[in-house]
Amino acid sequence: MATYGRSSLRDLFDEAPTPHIAHPPHTHHRDFYLATDGSFRDAGGGLGVVIETRDGRRVARLSVPDEPPDNNVAEYRALHLGLDVLSDRSPADARVGLLVDHDQLAANVNASVLSARDGRPGLHQVSIPHDTGLHWRGIRARLRGLGAVRAARIPSGTNPAHPLANTPEEYAHLSEAARRCVRPAPLADGESVPPPSRADRTASD
Repeated sequence: MATYGRSSLRDLFDEAPTPHIAHPPHTHHRDFYLATDGSFRDAGGGLGVVIETRDGRRVARLSVPDEPPDNNVAEYRALHLGLDVLSDRSPADARVGLLVDHDQLAANVNASVLSARDGRPGLHQVSIPHDTGLHWRGIRARLRGLGAVRAARIPSGTNPAHPLANTPEEYAHLSEAARRCVRPAPLADGESVPPPSRADRTASD
């Protein structure tokens, strides 16, 4: 259960590994948290998206039927959708924590972020599914349009976007939230202390 006044996605993000990038204490304070998941089935799959502010306000919750060629591509499509929705509802310099249950996708996102930060495209190796098409290009464009971004890998069983992706027929009633979302309230004085699980880790952002 999330701490009062905190996003449940933030709690998941704080405790999850972020491939290629360690968790320095000051990087926990994201403005928005985005969880996505994609599913593939012979009869059609789906895309799930959940977005929250740092202080727990829901920005959007989407469940969209889809027909991806395989599960790997479904994961990229879901993240592309989620970033499109978030970008339309957040300030351009928003700090964002991404939560996905796909190891390679999380690694590719963080590698792309590091390459852009270092000013050397391709410095950190990525491996993209062949049938992803333009979705990876769209993901990278959205990442460049936001502030600090990093991706965490969470188990599918704790990913709140997982049921939205796997049973979109059950969530057809979901509608998008407000057209735009303001930045969360400023950090409280006591929020400078990192979670205990990360307090002993050091690295550059």
